[in-house]
Amino acid sequence: MSREQRGPNEKLGTVLALAGISNAGLARRVNDLGAQRGLTLRYDKTSVARWVSKGMVPQGAAPHLIAAAIGSKLGRPVPLHEIGLADADPAPEVGLGFPRDIGAAVRSATALYRLDLAGRRTGGGIWQSLAGSFAVSAYATPASRWLITPADPSAGRDLKEAEAVGGDGSPPQRVGHSDVTKLREAAEDARRWDSKYGGGDWRSSMVPECLRVDAAPLLLGSYSDEVGRSLFGATAELTRLAGWMAFDTGQQEAAQRYYIQALRLARAAADVPLGGYVLASMSLQATYRGFADEGVDLAQAAVERNRGLATARTMSFFRLIEARAHAKAGDSHAAGAALRSAEGWLERSRSGDQDPLWLGFYSEGRFAADAAECYRDLKAPRQVRRFTEQALSQPAEEFVRSHGLRLVVSAVAELESGNLDAACAQGTRAVEVAGRISSARTTEYVRDLLHRLEPYGDEPRVAELRERARPLLAPV
Repeated sequence: MSREQRGPNEKLGTVLALAGISNAGLARRVNDLGAQRGLTLRYDKTSVARWVSKGMVPQGAAPHLIAAAIGSKLGRPVPLHEIGLADADPAPEVGLGFPRDIGAAVRSATALYRLDLAGRRTGGGIWQSLAGSFAVSAYATPASRWLITPADPSAGRDLKEAEAVGGDGSPPQRVGHSDVTKLREAAEDARRWDSKYGGGDWRSSMVPECLRVDAAPLLLGSYSDEVGRSLFGATAELTRLAGWMAFDTGQQEAAQRYYIQALRLARAAADVPLGGYVLASMSLQATYRGFADEGVDLAQAAVERNRGLATARTMSFFRLIEARAHAKAGDSHAAGAALRSAEGWLERSRSGDQDPLWLGFYSEGRFAADAAECYRDLKAPRQVRRFTEQALSQPAEEFVRSHGLRLVVSAVAELESGNLDAACAQGTRAVEVAGRISSARTTEYVRDLLHRLEPYGDEPRVAELRERARPLLAPV
């Protein structure tokens, strides 16, 4: 699909000639770059001819891929205005930047918040046009810049600076601690709802709205260094939560952008453990998407930068996430070492430690649940059963989604141990839990279990489980 432009795009034609790229060659390069981002593009030489001779403007990420393709041939960056595509939709790049300057970081985050976030809840809007654009390589620059400088030297902004940044035209707001407290309370409420009802619950979807309506004006306001640090930290927590909820509902492209901005805001807050937490979230997403090696790198970055800074419980969680990535990569030795380290850090933690509030979910039960998933990926059902039993012994009322995931993992372990009855029983319980929450991840876990049960499709117990799961798996 393309939009009309007035007259031929002479700029694009000129740059193509300069680069020595044919119409067919550009189409091939753009399709290849799209494939690297998970996009299926089918441009050909006729498509390019329309862009040049008729001034057609391709939609979505295509203008940026065109610029990248030409820039690769020329050996330098090619801005959109140089190829006559400056009016193209800028959304594909919004939220992917990790500016060095703190003022630019504020503009980058608030630009993301202003996108059509209503579309994320309805399946339309900007996130629909970006669907499939997750690229694990987009995490490379943010992670390396955070590793080099995990804390900005100053976070204050005086009134003159705030007026220079600008917002919606209204006078900049003077921000105080009470404003930040409201954001932290919103984050705490959202964490509880997310754990209990999933990232797709309508209350959880209010987090992006909170970022747009409440957090953005505060970031664009004026504040002291002390208040600024706290403001950036609270906003980073909310932004990471928005990313986590998007991840849980299958909106990977939105999650990636929120995570990158959360990491940048954590740097502005000079909160290195929080930055590590964001990296751990990035690691889980990369691992879930099939990029286990990159998941290891992101988790290890969190671990290494937080040595001597984070609490024992925090370090335990980071090593646990590293173990998840190693296990998905099939490295049993590295996964085992990371798990033992995570367990050791957890044993050294004490009730009097100043653990961050965002780590409140992490307990012995959560460790056991993730350890079970590690051993599931390593195809060690006995270990899966051992840790799953421990995880399921924990109260389920507060962390309903986690309980549902544990039940599916338990069912898989029972199946791999040859216990079909127990597998179906746990699967039935998992379906019941999944029906009470809105979580694409939980649904995907159930779908994977049913796939594993396909060889036993004639068994009445399996047929009954499949029937119970039908409403859960039906297209919305």
